[in-house]
Amino acid sequence: MTQPFKGTALITGASTGIGSIYAQRLAQRGYDLVLVARNRDRLNALASRLTTETGQSVEVFPADLANPVDLAEVERKLREDASISLLVNNAGIGTHTSLLESDVERMAEMITLNVTALTRLTYAAVPGFVTRKQGAVINISSIVSLAPELLNGVYGGSKAYVTAFTQALHKELADKGIQVQAVLPGATATDFWQIGGLPVENLDPGIVMSAQDLVEGALQDFDNSVLISIPSLHDLQSLERYETSRQALFSQLSSNQLAARYKPN
Repeated sequence: MTQPFKGTALITGASTGIGSIYAQRLAQRGYDLVLVARNRDRLNALASRLTTETGQSVEVFPADLANPVDLAEVERKLREDASISLLVNNAGIGTHTSLLESDVERMAEMITLNVTALTRLTYAAVPGFVTRKQGAVINISSIVSLAPELLNGVYGGSKAYVTAFTQALHKELADKGIQVQAVLPGATATDFWQIGGLPVENLDPGIVMSAQDLVEGALQDFDNSVLISIPSLHDLQSLERYETSRQALFSQLSSNQLAARYKPN
């Protein structure tokens, strides 16, 4: 059955893994696609398959988001293409190595892709969404945004930014008809681990989710307007308690008086 046309989804990091699954699922839901990644051949192969399978229009947009020139071209696309109704900020890199084992230039590249590019693309897309009174942003974060001690500190810090940025955007944009979601994958069976230096085969299979299941769960949460989606979390009440406690701190975090636990000089 043909799905109603929903506009165009621009997906970064779309050639493999989670990004390619989002492309498939969104095309099946009736979105045309703009696929952004560095590997033109993989993008072309994916675009050809999805066009054949779904009949949707699929545009290939090769770009390295760590390159300012390429990033600016994707920003321009987001600003000028009024058909774009969904931005999926999926592109990112990570590592499990510690600070002392990591190259600072590589860490700076991680911040550029995970934080700066995601931010600039969101800034390029959202004003148009607000003008058109519709649109959505899905930011792929990580469970390490809530548990940064689990992996490399720069990676955890960059994903903590993504989650916090998404929460703040939700507060700013909810009354403007714009939906925002952060997806926090746990360990997922993609080439992310191989690229980061730890093949997924070295992980406990009991903690590794398939990319297909991850995206399916996240999209069900998206349909239900869930802001923070953690498809691998079974005890949802634990997250709700965490969020309730976090919000309860808001009114206590700033005061003109030193807390009583500090002794006067």
